[in-house]
Amino acid sequence: MNILTFDIEEWFHLLDHPTTKTEQQWCTYESRIHKNMETIFGILERQQVSASFFVVGWIAEKYPEIVRKIHERGYEIGSHTHTHQLAHEQDRKTFYNDVEKSIKTIEDVIGKKVELFRAPGFSITEDNKWAFEALYELGITTDSSVFPIDHAHGGLRGYPSNIPSLIKYNGITLKEFPINAKSVIGKQMVFSGGGYFRLLPYSFIKKATLKSDYVMGYFHPRDFDFTQPVLQDLSSVRRFKSYVGLKTCEPKLEKWLGEFNFVDIATAAEQINWNERKVSVLD
Repeated sequence: MNILTFDIEEWFHLLDHPTTKTEQQWCTYESRIHKNMETIFGILERQQVSASFFVVGWIAEKYPEIVRKIHERGYEIGSHTHTHQLAHEQDRKTFYNDVEKSIKTIEDVIGKKVELFRAPGFSITEDNKWAFEALYELGITTDSSVFPIDHAHGGLRGYPSNIPSLIKYNGITLKEFPINAKSVIGKQMVFSGGGYFRLLPYSFIKKATLKSDYVMGYFHPRDFDFTQPVLQDLSSVRRFKSYVGLKTCEPKLEKWLGEFNFVDIATAAEQINWNERKVSVLD
């Protein structure tokens, strides 16, 4: 089962960086989201594949025409919060209100209930598992926020399933589509999205995909924009992670989609017998 998803945010929506953190700062940067979305639409149309889109509410509020285009093309839409902040840096009330605003904003644009969610930076950790309760209370039924190994912005190390499963926490249940990790020389690593996908050679990605029963592909509009400005105040390591492989990402993704079958989360969920799925009970 191979799944394709996109996190819809601007090129400057970098996490854990002081000069790209607030809405006031965002207004000082040029917008490139329209151009980059056309790139994504072109890839999907040429490869005739569907995908799930996790939309930042700020994008839906500022550029509702983008969300309408996603919806009119028949793609599944979920929330990526409203202000694209790390969930583990928010308290429960702030997180709840932020996600609630994003859901209402997106629903006002598409006229359809939002039941799908992904946290920015996969930032649900051992310390803020209450986020799953908040999501459930907001009507979210399906989540894709679990990064099952250590991650720069979060990670739920020790999550007991590397495939779609049911999360049970404090009496609530959610369907979970985690990011997939693969063991390489005894070390768990990710290959199916973002900087990992841009950095790794296609031969490795293809081999890892062939050996995986479940792959969660995840990308951002900025991953395909090799002419985007370079933020000058990034550290050398962060600059490398943010800009490596931008020029080759689009043809690499097209090749991947051409060689393997991908579906969106809704289609994958319909193919799963959830009564037989592993239940991940979080303490």
